[in-house]
Amino acid sequence: MTKYSLRARMMILILAPTLMIGLLLSTFFVVHRYNELQNQLTEAGASIIEPLAVASEYGMTFREREPVKRLISRLHRNHSDIVRSISVFDGDNKLFASSTSQHDGSPLQVKRTEDIPRDLTKERSGDVLILRTPIQAENHTEADDESFSASPDHQLGYIAIELDLRSVKLAQYQEAFVSTMLLLLCLGIATLFAYRLMRDVTGPIRNMVNTVDRIRRGQLDSRVEGNMPGELSMLKNGINSMAMSLTAYHEEVQQNIDQATSDLRETLEQMEIQNVELDLAKKRAQEAARIKSEFLANMSHELRTPLNGVIGFTRQTLKTPLSPTQADYLQTIERSANHLLTIINDVLDFSKLEAGKLVLEHIPFSLREMLDEVVILLAHTAHDKGLELTLNVHNNVPENVLGDPMRMQQVVTNLLGNAIKFTETGNIDINVELRSQNNLQVELEVQIHDTGIGISERQQSQLFQAFRQADASISRRHGGTGLGLVITQRLVKEMGGDISFYSQINRGSTFWFHVTLELNENRHITPVSMSHLEGKRLAYVEANPAAAKATMEILQATPLDVTHRTTIAALPETHYDIMLCSIPVNPDMALSDYDGKLQRVFSMTQHLLLALPSQFQVDAEELKRRGVEACLIKPMSSIRLLPLLLKEQQASVRVINSDENKTSRLPLTAMAVDDNPANLKLIGALLEELVETTVLCHSGEEAIEVARHTDLDIILMDIQMPDIDGIRASEIIHQMARHAKTPVVAVTAHSLSGEREQLLKLGMDDYLSKPIDESMLKNVLSRHQTHQTQLDSPLQSGEELAPISTLDWQLALSQSANKVALAQDLLQMLVEFLPQVAERVEAVTRGEPDNDILALIHKLHGSCSYSGVPRLKQLCFYIEQQLRQGVSVETLEPEWFELLDEIDNVKRAALAYLPK
Repeated sequence: MTKYSLRARMMILILAPTLMIGLLLSTFFVVHRYNELQNQLTEAGASIIEPLAVASEYGMTFREREPVKRLISRLHRNHSDIVRSISVFDGDNKLFASSTSQHDGSPLQVKRTEDIPRDLTKERSGDVLILRTPIQAENHTEADDESFSASPDHQLGYIAIELDLRSVKLAQYQEAFVSTMLLLLCLGIATLFAYRLMRDVTGPIRNMVNTVDRIRRGQLDSRVEGNMPGELSMLKNGINSMAMSLTAYHEEVQQNIDQATSDLRETLEQMEIQNVELDLAKKRAQEAARIKSEFLANMSHELRTPLNGVIGFTRQTLKTPLSPTQADYLQTIERSANHLLTIINDVLDFSKLEAGKLVLEHIPFSLREMLDEVVILLAHTAHDKGLELTLNVHNNVPENVLGDPMRMQQVVTNLLGNAIKFTETGNIDINVELRSQNNLQVELEVQIHDTGIGISERQQSQLFQAFRQADASISRRHGGTGLGLVITQRLVKEMGGDISFYSQINRGSTFWFHVTLELNENRHITPVSMSHLEGKRLAYVEANPAAAKATMEILQATPLDVTHRTTIAALPETHYDIMLCSIPVNPDMALSDYDGKLQRVFSMTQHLLLALPSQFQVDAEELKRRGVEACLIKPMSSIRLLPLLLKEQQASVRVINSDENKTSRLPLTAMAVDDNPANLKLIGALLEELVETTVLCHSGEEAIEVARHTDLDIILMDIQMPDIDGIRASEIIHQMARHAKTPVVAVTAHSLSGEREQLLKLGMDDYLSKPIDESMLKNVLSRHQTHQTQLDSPLQSGEELAPISTLDWQLALSQSANKVALAQDLLQMLVEFLPQVAERVEAVTRGEPDNDILALIHKLHGSCSYSGVPRLKQLCFYIEQQLRQGVSVETLEPEWFELLDEIDNVKRAALAYLPK
């Protein structure tokens, strides 16, 4: 839309009405005068023709042509300015007389086809107006004049007069000219008035606009000046007042800005000083954090080193003949040392979590075995307090998952330990449910319910705070650092889950956590046949409802016909194929109190299984001699119960006091190096039970000297030693030709995050943390048992691979803790993985690029380490080392083909050991 100025708008609004009114009036005046002049001409013609018609009556009556002609000629002359001609026609429409020289008078004559006019008529043709009027006879009869010849209606004829309109047009033009001039005069006068009005209005407005624009540009001293009429003067005063207000406001704002600038400058100076101080504080905090880490590492080493001797020699002493009092004292020492070790671990774990340096494992593990280990570990504490401990893992919960079993075990142990600690009577129930599952992941909910002292609403807000417990008196009564729940909460969050609880005072608490684990798709599961249990009857005696519910959940997975009763007396008197009896947890009762009941049970079945509390475990062997088929530690779990039902007691019975078969010592020569005499003596005692030859060294220098002239199969090296530390000593030993490939195991009391990976990068072959656990030491030795046969790589020395077998089943068993089923599962997983490896290796041999081939070979090397395939493992080790050193894939073409051949050999050899 076009925007017009105020000046243009005023001009339009003033002139437009004037022009429109003038045009209307002029048009009306001209049209009116035009019609009026034409009517005047017509009236003048009528005033001529009507008297002429009367005067011509006589001449027409008597047919006297001359008088009529003289009459019309005289009238023509008298009105020659408007009359062009006059003609008289008789009753027969013939020309009778004419004032001009024309003889026919055809322009004035009525057409032959038309009648003679009976009254005055008008006819316009161009610039001519023709008037016609009849000539009528008046008061004449036939008797008066026989020669009278007239029409029946007494019309003697008619007179036609031709009038000239040009004289009228001139007058009309004059009138139009006068009207136009008057219109232009009015417009000129209106324009003068409009210009004067615009000068009086737009001028002051323009002045005010310019003043406002100067004020907008910052010239606040500008004012509107001059005299202005009416409302414009009020507007001028308003603008001037606004300018004065803006000036005052600007001065005030400027003062505020100056003050704020001054304050800001001071603040910036203070902030700069604070930034310097913060930077210094940050550096001090970083230095404090470094010192804290070093302190934790050193304290860990200094505390674990003596604890290693205390716990290790206590366990060794417990293996010797002791009196009951001595055994009790030593067990108290071991429990106290383990408790101190737990506190140290809690502090270190809390430090790792605070620093965000805790790294979670991602390895396959058995969920039910992990939970079973936890409840077996803590069952003794619960049963000593008379608490019934139950484990209920729903049947739809998957068994084989991927995750960090140690941290999962730590979470459950912390929650279960707290439940036992704060519960005096009643039950502690562990319930594991499946929340959701897909093809890759499973979400579980683990609930731990107790009937303990509970937690008040005020105390619940402090529960997950570090070094705090719900009540200060609780720590004195029950002990603890207050870190357990904090570590548990953060571990659950690290695993992508969440934890919560519900509690009421004196009514117990329920802690639950959700965690998502990956399914172990590579785990080979051999289905167990339960067909021989079909049709068999099992009697189950359990007085505790929670324990009964958990066991019934396990038995639902079998085809057994189960009869459950709360007491033996309530069982129907009949024969049962199997009887499962649970002895209630009661520290004040002895097993002899149940002899009478057991006698009745022996009469009802030949296969009796007993679930015993911890205090009755010492009687397990006596019970077996009396006819009990097997004894289980409470709480029962599917891992231990189902194999018993399937006649596989040797895979599941766990009685703490029973003697295990002593394994023969490994054919290894092991050297232990430690500057602490107690630790060295302990390691030597442990090694003497596990290997054939043990060499002890008190320093790095002594270890290097012994290694120069002694063949060793494995070296256990302490890291922190004076003069030459363990890492430097290992480097020197590895430089010796005879020990270039001798595995060196790092033994350290440090347990900070990433230390294991760092030590392996520095050249160590394995890792053991203090205090040394006998089972962990045994596993490390088993992993390196066959190292003596693999010292010289055939790929490096040029020898053939024949001396090393494709599949060593005894090696596979030793790597799986002599568990046949586990060895078969590991071998099956390797065989299922080999086709994928072969496919990608074949693509590499065809020249196709594969940027992840190193990761694939590394993964295969790891799988070979636990499957008894030394030849394939050695090939993978060599190829992996070559790839890490930058050797091109094309250069290793012979090794690729050799790897493919060995893969085929392993698949063929595995058929003899895998279940059909």
